[in-house]
Amino acid sequence: MAIIWRHSALAHRHAAIGGELEDWNGMGTAWFYDHAPERAKADYEAIRTKAGLMDVSGLKKCHVVGPDAAYVIDRVTTRNVEKIAPGRSTYASILGADGKFIDDCIIYHLAVNTWMVVHGTGTGMEQLTAVAAAKNCSVLFDDDLHDMSLQGPVSVDFLAKHITGIRDLAYFGIMQTRLFGRDVMISRTGYTGERGYEIFCRAKDAVHLWDNILEGGKDMGIRPVQFSTLDLLRTESYLLFYPGDNSETYPFEGETCGDTLWELGLEFTVSPGKTGFIGAENHYAAEGNERFKIYGVQLDGTTPADEGAALLQDGKQVGHVTYGMYSDVNKHNVGIARMPVAAATPGTVLTVRNGDGTEIAAVAAEMPFYDKDKSIRTAKG
Repeated sequence: MAIIWRHSALAHRHAAIGGELEDWNGMGTAWFYDHAPERAKADYEAIRTKAGLMDVSGLKKCHVVGPDAAYVIDRVTTRNVEKIAPGRSTYASILGADGKFIDDCIIYHLAVNTWMVVHGTGTGMEQLTAVAAAKNCSVLFDDDLHDMSLQGPVSVDFLAKHITGIRDLAYFGIMQTRLFGRDVMISRTGYTGERGYEIFCRAKDAVHLWDNILEGGKDMGIRPVQFSTLDLLRTESYLLFYPGDNSETYPFEGETCGDTLWELGLEFTVSPGKTGFIGAENHYAAEGNERFKIYGVQLDGTTPADEGAALLQDGKQVGHVTYGMYSDVNKHNVGIARMPVAAATPGTVLTVRNGDGTEIAAVAAEMPFYDKDKSIRTAKG
């Protein structure tokens, strides 16, 4: 049984619209407002065509401060932190000593000697704390800091009514400002593959901001969206979810859990030439020894792959579809899959077998399926 030991100040707002609070990362999170397929479809379409507001406060926010803060983050993560200017952020991986993935995160450089690392369900905080123990640095877990994600094409139009200069905030940029009379930090980040923003605020201000965004944005089509909507959005945008796409969910027989960045397609999160981070030597040694590849599949028809559906090649199971989705907006039936390295080339003929035995013709395909050149999420103005 999951132990929910963290609390979102928005819990009662979720409950008022039918939210079922289930554990994610120790926090009761509104996975569903309604299990009806119509709700999932409407929430997905809101973010792709208008905008949606989601409570993602279950992310763990760690302040890393002090003279050795940059060293600690540089040692723990795969990015060269000296390249991250104040007011900027970047996406990074965190590895174990064996060079295998244990967490991902966004590193925020807030000011001199002042950083924040936001991560999901892995052990990033433990890694930061262990390295900081012998340094002039403090790691502060901040559960008062709440995080609302406003994602979709009209999100910038809405925020521009209230925040001067928001249109100039670049992708992965950070702004310290006020919204509806409350202190906020806004970052141009998200987990949807869409243009969007994350709004960090104090717990005591969360309800005020939530209510004003939804009321003020109602005529623009902004609506609250359930957390499970992320699975649809991330699948067509090639955004992985730990542990759902990892060997913790799809273990190798006789092996301990753990995937390399080469297998996950996350090797781009290592700054060119960087050494000295935890697991670096084993990471580089693992190149060319992939046991599988994360790769896309494109299915015939409109029936999506089940979560964990069997992936077949020449009638033999060779992997899994970790998550699949069909989009009426983009007219594609796609999924993220774990497959043999040799199969991970465009056009490889495959079959998806759902839990009820239905078999669907498919081919391997490059990801992302949506916003291939990232022009939408990085748009200016």
